[in-house]
Amino acid sequence: MKIGVLSIQGAVSEHLKHLNLCDVEAFPVKNQDELAEVSGLIIPGGESTTIGKLIEVSGLAGPIKERSKKGTLAVFGTCAGMVLMARDVADGSKDQPKLDLMNTRVKRNAFGRQKESFETELDFKGLDRTLTGVFIRAPIILEAGDDVEILARLSEGIVAARQANLLATSFHPELTGDARLHQLFVNICRAL
Repeated sequence: MKIGVLSIQGAVSEHLKHLNLCDVEAFPVKNQDELAEVSGLIIPGGESTTIGKLIEVSGLAGPIKERSKKGTLAVFGTCAGMVLMARDVADGSKDQPKLDLMNTRVKRNAFGRQKESFETELDFKGLDRTLTGVFIRAPIILEAGDDVEILARLSEGIVAARQANLLATSFHPELTGDARLHQLFVNICRAL
């Protein structure tokens, strides 16, 4: 099985390292040919508007939407990736780029600026013990449709969710030594 990490911005090498711990072939995805080879795609953190515009320009947005909606591509969005996957961005611009994959409404930078970044232990549905969430200028899910399973939350709102072949987190699991969320994503890919 091959799983790609969108290689436009963000912690690409860290995601690749975690995927390699899950015994899958992992590589960076920069173009449509590379995207066509993968069963799953991780959209890492970074700046959601910039990433959104670059995937449009590179021709990746259409194939990502099409394959994920058909169920032939699993997508895991972390931080900015979660914003891009949402159907609605509460504080986005009029022309906010988004993939409109997940039945969620998100707020960007919900916890404040860079200096308000933090780590906390999270209870995560389906995991046997807590995991560390690293929140850096993190978004939050304000609303989730009935078809969205809530996996983790803080008092401020939802920080992890799943909808069929889609997984999204407000935080950065690639910045810890814990590969359990990457393994969860691999399992979603294997079920396609």
